[in-house]
Amino acid sequence: MFYDFHIHSCLSPCSNNDMTPNNIAQMAKIKGLDYIAICDHNSLRQQPAFKIACNQVGIKMMYGVEIQTSEEVHVCAYFLEMNDCNLFQEWIDKKTNPIKNNESFFGEQNLCNEFDEVIGKEEYLLINSLNASLNETIDVVHCFHGKVVLAHVLDRVNSVTHQLGFIPQDCKFDGLEVKNLNQMITVKQKHPWIQETTWFINSDAHQLIDISEPENAMSSKEFELFWGKTV
Repeated sequence: MFYDFHIHSCLSPCSNNDMTPNNIAQMAKIKGLDYIAICDHNSLRQQPAFKIACNQVGIKMMYGVEIQTSEEVHVCAYFLEMNDCNLFQEWIDKKTNPIKNNESFFGEQNLCNEFDEVIGKEEYLLINSLNASLNETIDVVHCFHGKVVLAHVLDRVNSVTHQLGFIPQDCKFDGLEVKNLNQMITVKQKHPWIQETTWFINSDAHQLIDISEPENAMSSKEFELFWGKTV
């Protein structure tokens, strides 16, 4: 199955306003993807509308969010059940720094319904770090039956290798996100203790055109191994 498990919607202030749930689902369908996920910064509130949009076009989806930890490390957390998302969102709300968003500087944070109508705006800036460490965040995600993928591990300021200089051996991640196969080789060379994990090549798209083409595929068996069960 062709996938893209790291797409930002218009709820993320750094994303285009036309990145609505239906536009994302439709573009993924046009591009020939089978399975996708929205991972907005520090929020799962766009997920219900996104679920409806994916169902309407016949694309599978995971619930996702990109968390920024207190070390300013980005991790993508994934869930299979909406109830687990709701519980994790409650935890996010408790760990959020209450700094209000400045739309004119950071961008809008639009929450949409299933018709892509803006029904609200997130008050607090979503691209801040939570008051939670990397290890704490991972433990809580696992507590709510989720999986953790270290985001863009060799790219961007907020990668684990940029912020910490390396991937800690005690880090209980479930997968690693890279830009291409060459990056995967580099990560393995720098961290020879990493033997078995699930590798993802995602777009981290902030505009519709950047959503992945049907190039990166994962078998059903690989996906089930990632989750540790049949999905």
